[in-house]
Amino acid sequence: MASIAYAHIVDDDPAVAQTLVYLLASAGIASMTYSSAEDLLGSVVNLSPGCVLTDVRMPGMGGMELLDRLKAVAPTHPVIVMTGHGDIALAVEAMKAGAVDFLVKPFAKSAVVAAVEASLLVGSESAARGDDVANYRKVFATLTPRQRDILGGILAGKLNKTIAHEFGISIRTVEVHRADIMQKTGASRSGGLLRMAMLAGM
Repeated sequence: MASIAYAHIVDDDPAVAQTLVYLLASAGIASMTYSSAEDLLGSVVNLSPGCVLTDVRMPGMGGMELLDRLKAVAPTHPVIVMTGHGDIALAVEAMKAGAVDFLVKPFAKSAVVAAVEASLLVGSESAARGDDVANYRKVFATLTPRQRDILGGILAGKLNKTIAHEFGISIRTVEVHRADIMQKTGASRSGGLLRMAMLAGM
């Protein structure tokens, strides 16, 4: 991975930002922190290559607006959104708006590192992504009709119990189908599954 690529961390909570700095540093990934979206945008002209990790809910400009602004002023910087457990639906909305991934607090080191490493490669692997899209479509084509129904619920950010109620099945059945979907797609977490589905045009 090129050493000049940085993870630009935007979060109004210094403790969260420092946690991310330490997690990424332990994996050899350099990072820079910004206390607000406005702070990052004020430095965008001289923004080092890399990706942006932004909290969704912040005082002033939030992560969704920042995502929209970055598409215009820093389109080569992939954006990862960070959310609390109650903001999964908002994370799905962010993915649809162009974010490449999302992270749910509290962070697991493996999830943070995997998301950042993947996003740092996004700009340099456009050709590979074309192959990925074809592969993802093939994988999703192997899902059963019920699994596709449940996938739709997952992509909408719905809880297992909500999906179960909508289709008149047990929560356990939803959990089994969800596990099968993750196994078939090879996704290790919801963020990866969402990115695959978005690329595949689901």
